[in-house]
Order: sequence, then structure tokens, then C-alpha cells
Amino acid sequence: MDLPSTAAFIRGKAASPAEGIAGLREILAGSKRIVFFGGAGVSTASGIPDFRSADGLYGEAFRGLPPEMILSRSFFYLHPEIFFDFWRKHMVHPEAKPNAAHRYLYELEKQDRLRGIVTQNIDGLHRDAGNIRVYEIHGSVRENYCTECNAPYPLQAVLETEGIPRCECGGVIRPGVVLYGEPLEKYVCIGAIREITNADTLIVAGTSLSVEPAASFLSHFEGKHLAVINREPTPADEAASLVLRGDVAEVFSCLSAAG
Repeated sequence: MDLPSTAAFIRGKAASPAEGIAGLREILAGSKRIVFFGGAGVSTASGIPDFRSADGLYGEAFRGLPPEMILSRSFFYLHPEIFFDFWRKHMVHPEAKPNAAHRYLYELEKQDRLRGIVTQNIDGLHRDAGNIRVYEIHGSVRENYCTECNAPYPLQAVLETEGIPRCECGGVIRPGVVLYGEPLEKYVCIGAIREITNADTLIVAGTSLSVEPAASFLSHFEGKHLAVINREPTPADEAASLVLRGDVAEVFSCLSAAG
């Protein structure tokens, strides 16, 4: 199964899509400690829009405000009504299902060759697919908690209410995600960096590598093969063993179809 819309580069030299898929399969077949580092482009095939592409979420204002402002810590506390209106309409996709990329990674983990998924996504789809070794460095929409008493709440507590969701104690129930202006969770980052450091192959997919500090995690990789799968060029392309420019789910569909 070829990908006519996919460009491939092996060690910096142009290759056919079929050669690119074959090259990726060969890399994976010879790897024992694979780590996957993924961004929004991993979930677009599941119907979840990305952020920074031409038609991405950040390209359109909401009530005249930029989404990055709404998704900040200060805005959440100052204007929670607007925050939750935006959150329910644009950030939560309970109908989304794992796509070919999520399913393929689950199979790799079952073989004990995928040692970890480091994801910038908050949609929870890697866990829905069955993966356990998941480092959600920006948190998850599935985990919510009271800002006053820290009581945990499921996603439904936010979706099945209107306005500001409240805990029984009266506190605001907030999503367990990292908002702009907040640090990443320390121990999740330690685990993610540990897996990247120990990996023999690192797959970077569906991310422009423009968000820090997450993008800097790649500097810890000292393994044999770096593979990049993304629609657009990334800062990691030059150092990569293999680059596939195309849709992440399509690439993994081809890997599955090839057996």
C-alpha cells in the first residue's frame, strides 16, 4: 500500500513512499526499545483538530479572543465561564476513537518492544487503545479535580453540566491538564525523559516540535534511529534516519497492511 501524498527521505536523501514505509518497518523490526513521541497530528484522523496548521484550532478567535489566551491559567481563574464554554465546544471530543496509529502502537507494546509513549495530546486515545506505558505530559481531559479539595471527577462531571462545574464542596472542577503559564508535571517528565534516554529507536510523529519544554525532550535521545512522521518539515528532520512527510494514521495503516 503506497502513499502517493507522502514524501520520504532516508538519511537525508529522497526516496519513494514505498521505500520510506519499508525503511520504517526495517527500523522497527530491529528495535527492542522503541519510544514514540507524538503530537496533535496523531489524533487528527480520529476527528480531533490540530492546533497550529492553517485550519487548526489556534487560527480562529473565540468571542474575539485567541484560544491560547483562553487556555491559560490566569484566564481560567479570571473568566471560568468563558473558559468552560470554549473547553466543551473545542477541547473535548468524547466521540473520538483510536485510529490506525494508536492501534499499531498498542500492538508494539503488547510485543514488549514499545517502551513508552510520550504524548503532548490530552485526548486520552492512547489509553483507549490499550496502551499502559503512556506519559501524558500535558495531562488528560479524562482526569478532572476540584480546585479546593482535590476530589477527582470523571469527564462527565464537566460535560454533563452547564456553566462552571462545581464540586460538592463548592469548589470549581477543573480539567487535569497543563494550561499556559503552568509547569509540566515533574514525575511524568522524569519518566518520559528516562524512556527517551534509554530508547534505541525514537519515533517523532504529528508534531511541529514548536512547543517547549516538550520539544527539548528529544535532546536526551542517544539511540540508533530517529524517525520523523509529520506533514510539514520539523527541526528534527536533519538528524533523522528516516523522514516521512504525510498523515500519521495513513503511515501506520500502511505498516499494518504490509504485515
